[in-house]
Amino acid sequence: MSTATEVSELAARVRDRLAHLHPGVDVGELKTLPGGHSGLTYSVTVGDAAYVVKAVPPGQRPVGRNDVLRQARVLGALAGTPVLVPGVAVVDEAQPAWFAMDFADGEAVEPVLDEPGVPPATARARMLAIASVLRQLHATDLRTPGLDAPEPLAAAGELERWSRTMHAVPAELRPGGEELLARLGDDVPGELPPVLLHGDFRLGNVLCTRARATAVVDWEIWSVGDPRIDLGWFLLFADHRNFPRLGHAVPGLPTEAELLGAYLEGRPAPPAMDWFRALARMKMAAIMGHNLRRHREGKHHDPDQERLPPTIAAMIAAARDILG
Repeated sequence: MSTATEVSELAARVRDRLAHLHPGVDVGELKTLPGGHSGLTYSVTVGDAAYVVKAVPPGQRPVGRNDVLRQARVLGALAGTPVLVPGVAVVDEAQPAWFAMDFADGEAVEPVLDEPGVPPATARARMLAIASVLRQLHATDLRTPGLDAPEPLAAAGELERWSRTMHAVPAELRPGGEELLARLGDDVPGELPPVLLHGDFRLGNVLCTRARATAVVDWEIWSVGDPRIDLGWFLLFADHRNFPRLGHAVPGLPTEAELLGAYLEGRPAPPAMDWFRALARMKMAAIMGHNLRRHREGKHHDPDQERLPPTIAAMIAAARDILG
């Protein structure tokens, strides 16, 4: 069966289920939403209602980032909690699986990376606002019905996972990477009580209207574990200098210290944050190195990946500096 046929059959299934949800209302055509990096993502209108559909790509297994049912479960579990998430309207477990969620208002713009951006004052207000969103997310009761929290992710496990990714990157693309991994491994901090983790929390994954957050999206890699894993990743995006040849300056963005203060809201700072800040930079270097390697091996042609080497080197160097 061709990919086009499979996508057409998926569209027919989606339109049929949404028609049952809205009897007598015309269902529009599925339109591909740009910007997604995992699964298939579409928008569709049904009368005055609008939905986002996420589906397993044809021919691929529903695992990892393509496990859309796992995403639907966490969204359903968080409905009615202080964490702002889109409502889930339909879940279809037949393969290829898919689900439809409410189309939330807002835009997701990463200030130092995305073009076009937003006014600097708006970018600053949004970053400070979503620091509070992350605090609320981490305060989620892990016993919430339907959450089915997995085994907690420890700092050592996170380091081991991303070390494997880093080691798969050719040595010439990760200068100083071995020393960084060794230094991280020599001083793994003790664990904090586990919380709900988004896994990729940043402005690029939070829809905002003006300075107000409306929904946290892209839950492909959610887990449970040390809150500093999310926090170190979030702080990474506060400074364009972390992304040579990729980032651009945005005047007035909060510093990492300001963002951390907004998250803590008067509470004491958690210990060993520098280790998690360095870990976040190692993870970013590993991800970029992996993507560049795939491009150069012809597995995923994307000439834009050739811009990554300076940022990979800068991430590793900055992580080593943070560790002293």
